[in-house]
Amino acid sequence: MAINLEKMSRKELLELRDKVEIALKSAEKRERKEALKAAEKAAAEFGFSLSELSGGASKPAKGPKNTAKYKNPANPDQTWSGRGRKPQWVHDALKAGADISELEI
Repeated sequence: MAINLEKMSRKELLELRDKVEIALKSAEKRERKEALKAAEKAAAEFGFSLSELSGGASKPAKGPKNTAKYKNPANPDQTWSGRGRKPQWVHDALKAGADISELEI
């Protein structure tokens, strides 16, 4: 399948790129399934399941999420634990003259 890219318009090239990206994602999913089946088969040949060999953990455990210590009075859904960078709403409240203790939960 020979495609002459030099004769294609920019629009055609963009469409081709989008199709290639979709095809790549599909191929990756297909290959992951095939690899998983092959790994399960290899583990079964030794009398194990794949979850036994991987320690039963499919994803690495994340640390506990920090609890919120501050909330935005204008939007209570916005919270901050007090760690890391201050959110913009904290900067705005402090600039408006609020004290950080007023934002505590």
